Amino acid sequence: MIELNHTRNWEKNSNELLNYLNSGTLIPQPKVINFYIPSFIPLKTKYYKTIPNLFQTYSITGKQCMLKCKHCEGKILGSMQPTITPKSLYQAAYTLKKEGGIGCLISGGCQIDGSIPLAQFLPTIARIKNELDLEVFVHTGIINLETAKKLKKAKIDLALIDVIGSENTLGKLDNKLKLIDYKNSLKALQKAGVKFVPHIIVGLNNGKLEGEFNSLRIISSTKPSAIVIIAFIPIKGTNMEKFQTSDPKDVAKVLVATRLTFPKTGIALGCMRQKGKERKTIEFYALKAGVDAIAFPSEEIISYAKSQDYKIVFHYSCCAQIYSEFL
Repeated sequence: MIELNHTRNWEKNSNELLNYLNSGTLIPQPKVINFYIPSFIPLKTKYYKTIPNLFQTYSITGKQCMLKCKHCEGKILGSMQPTITPKSLYQAAYTLKKEGGIGCLISGGCQIDGSIPLAQFLPTIARIKNELDLEVFVHTGIINLETAKKLKKAKIDLALIDVIGSENTLGKLDNKLKLIDYKNSLKALQKAGVKFVPHIIVGLNNGKLEGEFNSLRIISSTKPSAIVIIAFIPIKGTNMEKFQTSDPKDVAKVLVATRLTFPKTGIALGCMRQKGKERKTIEFYALKAGVDAIAFPSEEIISYAKSQDYKIVFHYSCCAQIYSEFL
């Protein structure tokens, strides 16, 4: 792992950034790229289509979120299958398994302290692992050591957690969380022996970089199983719906910094990012930055990877699954 600093030319100069990306310095050898296509977004291209009911997402709070950070306000929960009781969670998982499913992501809205109310669902999560043998990922939110140990006992495969590296950005999101909450959560997961994949959201400060490199510093004090980079996109109906989206070059800067900081850790470009031309541009930057995985890839990036003689592997689960390639 290298020391993060702010003197590297590519962080300040777009031309230097593009030159660095095009130099091939960060391209992995051998050249392998993993493309992830989970079930929760119906999609069909000339290269792939999503397979229904293979890897699903569940919200244990339905559409409810008490924290209501301004960039989301619980809107993302609406895209998940509501499973608001332990019984309904188990039934959903049972049906998923019966229909040939391989795994699920258990998520939900946050409480005021940033945690997700997992307590009453922990026995059910353990039952899903023991009886159904599904792969289980859990969005934890802010988490303490006691809950982390219970997740370990439940034998979950992976914990997912967003890490925000700026107190100023947290304030603008109108929540009361502090950087120490993220630091302690990562340490709790590590101490409990739970594999975890931090997510960094690029551009939460009105599309501008603020704290993303510090998020890497926070994460680098632990040993994550993988890291996922996503980009802020304004969500209709939220207080931030008219904010600027992330600049693709800023996403590229964070991807490059992540690769340099974690040269032997799986890195994925996640599903949350811009649409259209900017989405494709970010994908090209990501491939040149040496990422190991891209969620919902465009036809263009697949064609380009083929033309560059990458070994291409398709997966039908969450992109955080890239951790398993580095065990």
